[in-house]
Amino acid sequence: HLIHYLRLSHHLIVLNYLINTFDLYQLESISSEDIKATDAVFDGVEVRVFEPPARGDESLKRGVVYIHGGGWALASARTSLYINLCRIMADSLKAVIVSIEYRLVPQARFPEQYHDALRATKHFLRPDVLAEYSVDPSRIAISGDSAGGNLAAAVCQQLSKEEDLTVRPKLQALIYPVLQAFDFNTPSYQQNRNMPVLPRHVMINYWLYYFNGNHDLAHALLINNHTALDVGQALSFRGRLNWTSLLPPSFKKDYKPVVQTTGKAEIVRKMPALLDVRAVPLLADGETLQLQPKTYVLTCENDVLRDDGAMYAKRLENAGVDVTLDHFHNCFHGCMIFTLWPTDFSAAFQTRSSYIKWLDENL
Repeated sequence: HLIHYLRLSHHLIVLNYLINTFDLYQLESISSEDIKATDAVFDGVEVRVFEPPARGDESLKRGVVYIHGGGWALASARTSLYINLCRIMADSLKAVIVSIEYRLVPQARFPEQYHDALRATKHFLRPDVLAEYSVDPSRIAISGDSAGGNLAAAVCQQLSKEEDLTVRPKLQALIYPVLQAFDFNTPSYQQNRNMPVLPRHVMINYWLYYFNGNHDLAHALLINNHTALDVGQALSFRGRLNWTSLLPPSFKKDYKPVVQTTGKAEIVRKMPALLDVRAVPLLADGETLQLQPKTYVLTCENDVLRDDGAMYAKRLENAGVDVTLDHFHNCFHGCMIFTLWPTDFSAAFQTRSSYIKWLDENL
């Protein structure tokens, strides 16, 4: 327990240092007039709103709800990395960007982050709020990276089932999203188990922190004891995460499924969120997936979460949703936000450009 805690604590300290260090450096310049950034509260949830300069024709603008990553425990809408991303998006898309400042672990645990993201998004979708920001109700996307991609997918699923909504997202765009805690031995989890920035044991510990679980369970999760064949709660979900049929051969390679015959059913009893679709959107039923809007999923080869995104894209495609899977062979988890010196990676500009291009063409 102590070893797991120290490992994750060290990881959190290093990442938090990297994220906050960028507040010391100047943001990237943008080509047009400065973007207006204001703080607001949407249904009790803090947000930062980025607005491009008004255009002469006074036409309605596009809108993007953005949810930042960080394992539900790190980062902020107010850190330079995400401020920079949202400014670039607002300028490039001539869109209003709403960046959600949801509460973080340990102050909040699942499902509070989900509820924060849902409340803020629903508030923005209100016709009177959209009118206040001059946003076209028919041209709104919901997006996020990593844990933010998880929240974006979960929120989008919920919105699709709410019959009384008058405005719904036109698109969802998910950047290397974390979408399941069912199988920690997908090919990408096996291939990238020791890969920076997100090794497998750290992702497992993020889940445990999010669910307020006991870190003594980390090894049992790692070997899939929580979803063994004798764990009845997991039985109905198994077919929704069969990577042998959902992944292309180039992803599967020679990896074999890790399915335990007998495991520990008490893990799911203690942490039912492991199978709660609000936390693990990949396990949603087919009827819910059919309701999802046009979708973009960005994945990176050097990332334990590569297969989460690829499987979700395939399940959405099987459900009849228009999906773009944008895979980057030489990129790594978290790369898109690292566009500021001293870690201004070419992978960041490459992925960000492709993501914004898709939004521009489809929103």
